[in-house]
Amino acid sequence: MIQAQKGTKDILPEDSSTWQMMEKNALTIFNNANFKEIRTPIFEATELFARGVGDSTDIVNKEMYTFEKSERSITLRPENTAGVVRAYIENGLHRQTPPVKLWYKGPMFRYERPQAGRQRQFHQIGVEMFGSTEAISDAECIYTAIKYLNSLGLNDLDVEINSLGCPKCRETFRNKLKALIKPDLDKYCEDCKVRYEKNPLRILDCKNPQCNELLNTPDIQNLINTDFICDECAEHFSELRRYLDELQVKYSVNKQLVRGLDYYNRTVFEIKSNNLGSQNAVCGGGRYDGLVEMLGGPPTPAIGWAMGMERLYSLIEKQNPPKLDVFVVSDNPLKALKLCEELRNKNISCDFDYGARKFKKQFEKAAKLANFAFVLGEEEIENNTITVKNLTSSHQETMPKAEAIAKFC
Repeated sequence: MIQAQKGTKDILPEDSSTWQMMEKNALTIFNNANFKEIRTPIFEATELFARGVGDSTDIVNKEMYTFEKSERSITLRPENTAGVVRAYIENGLHRQTPPVKLWYKGPMFRYERPQAGRQRQFHQIGVEMFGSTEAISDAECIYTAIKYLNSLGLNDLDVEINSLGCPKCRETFRNKLKALIKPDLDKYCEDCKVRYEKNPLRILDCKNPQCNELLNTPDIQNLINTDFICDECAEHFSELRRYLDELQVKYSVNKQLVRGLDYYNRTVFEIKSNNLGSQNAVCGGGRYDGLVEMLGGPPTPAIGWAMGMERLYSLIEKQNPPKLDVFVVSDNPLKALKLCEELRNKNISCDFDYGARKFKKQFEKAAKLANFAFVLGEEEIENNTITVKNLTSSHQETMPKAEAIAKFC
């Protein structure tokens, strides 16, 4: 028997109602905030991710699904910010009046060890905002993420924020960090040795216990906790905190928060949920003011975030599949189908028994699937009537067909 590939999972009908609820809430909340949906291809040129995500990241170095086709290197998207930026440039969205506010949902692909809430094919939902340097944009993005999580019943949230500064002030910090790490560099993991040369700030994001212990020296911790960012970046971060305070968002400043992608600058943030008694990171994002220009567009400030939908699914209350409005019980399948089509044309959900089994069996099926039964026996067909049965109360009455249909319109 051929099975689903490791790291992939079928979303079955009993799960779909919860997924549809997550997507419906996203559509409502993001549209209300004037974020417009964008849908980009599942695969892109490999160069897009190597340049956009960063060749020092685990995603590019270890996790991408890349293949050759007609002498071109193609990669299944491991994340969607780079693809949205490519679409923003290619389709001239940068010529629109800023800010341009976009949201997306869809499958992503990373070759990593499958675990609870994390698959090799997984789904993300996210927003991107282009054209605003103001800290109010950062605050709105964070607040929109919180509103979306609240709509899913995730209310016990921890918000962590930090500022990585601009390239100029970050360079000073970067050099000081390298100087402090260098004497013990041989003790760090192989990944951190690569990061040391390409993006040493990402060493702060390492999950290796030994690396964490090496970073926990007084000199390195003192450096991390200093306000190394320039006055302009400090003012931007101060404004962000003021806006979050006004919005009554509870947050903490985590000086060691850097996020895992190379393109971030200034604001970075994570949102963690305490649902089900354990803390789970459910949202991460930040500002990436240089990415549009790096990928060939005009200088454009931008900020965004993404959430893993499998992780959200594992934390929220599951939705029961909605019942049909009507199940047609009849020993005449053709008449039942014609009645169903008449009901469906009026947006009344319904189905019938294709085998025309005994009414007892049909009623048993109807009770599982629908709220009401429309009984269409020989007498009802002859008199153009329908017997309507409430499958909860068992109350039933026979009435003209038009009257029965009208009750559900």
